[in-house]
Amino acid sequence: MKTQELMDYINQKSIQEVIDTYPIAADFLANFRLDDIPKKLSLLQGLEEVAEEILNEFGLDRYSILLKLCDFIQTFTQTETLSTNVSSITIIGGFNKSMEAENIELPIRIGEVISIVGPTGSGKSRLLSDIECLAQGDTPTGRRVLVNGAEVDELQRFEMEGKLVAQLSQNMNFVMDLTVREFLEMHAKSRLTPNINEVVEKCFKCANHLAGEKFLENTKVTQLSGGQSRALMIADTAYISKSPIVLIDEIENAGIDRRQAIEFLAKKEKIILVSTHDPLLAISADKRIVIKNGGIHKIIETSDAEKQSLTAIEKLDNTLMMLRSRLRVGEIITEDLLK
Repeated sequence: MKTQELMDYINQKSIQEVIDTYPIAADFLANFRLDDIPKKLSLLQGLEEVAEEILNEFGLDRYSILLKLCDFIQTFTQTETLSTNVSSITIIGGFNKSMEAENIELPIRIGEVISIVGPTGSGKSRLLSDIECLAQGDTPTGRRVLVNGAEVDELQRFEMEGKLVAQLSQNMNFVMDLTVREFLEMHAKSRLTPNINEVVEKCFKCANHLAGEKFLENTKVTQLSGGQSRALMIADTAYISKSPIVLIDEIENAGIDRRQAIEFLAKKEKIILVSTHDPLLAISADKRIVIKNGGIHKIIETSDAEKQSLTAIEKLDNTLMMLRSRLRVGEIITEDLLK
């Protein structure tokens, strides 16, 4: 929406209607100590009731407040548009630790799941980092990452930083003393999410479904276990985050239903790259990138034969999960359980 059209919209609607359409507007008003304005009034009508000293504190007049609110809303909506127009990325190879060329060009489309495998220290996390920063030959590997088949210019690259890519690392540590609901509501508002209560409820239910141990909406995020934090962020990424690319580092260590988590994200039309040592996750992916000596050694497309082996792998995996569950509740493990 152009500036004049947005200004006309704000002038014609009540403050509450503007907030319902653009939830981030509530934070804007709070930042300027204007959140007590009657919400049934339009912004300009409400500003007539605001004391001059409050406006003078920020060096603004009533019309300037309107302009700043328009700029604020446009900045957020334009940023979201950038990140929702991505249909593919392409990884252009650089070189490994021995300066040998990778000689690869890998396009990855929305809905695809790519696993990244290799020994510890081989360079899996480096590849995730290259994708996260939309590398343009300026990282130690010399790789480039194209968006929709084209190079990303510097302005776009940094405008999209943190919005194109969502990364779920091995350690999820919260520092804000918020409840789970407060955290989800805050993120939803910042993303201009419509129907916030409905989305937050879906996100909470999904997180509890994925987590090994249930938690409540009023649980502080700082009190969540590692697995619960991971489950919450996966649900948040699926329902609230607009980032089309999701990078996941060793989800098998999270204590959650990792295969279901990956499948759930894929259904949300995201590009998913997961670094893993887990055979079940690796073979469940559409392709897997094999990392060796800091470089992309080969790319393997999952064959029908490998897909058929998933049933046997799942059986082994279920056995291991059963053993872990019994250990956690203090049961004795015997050979009979393996039959």
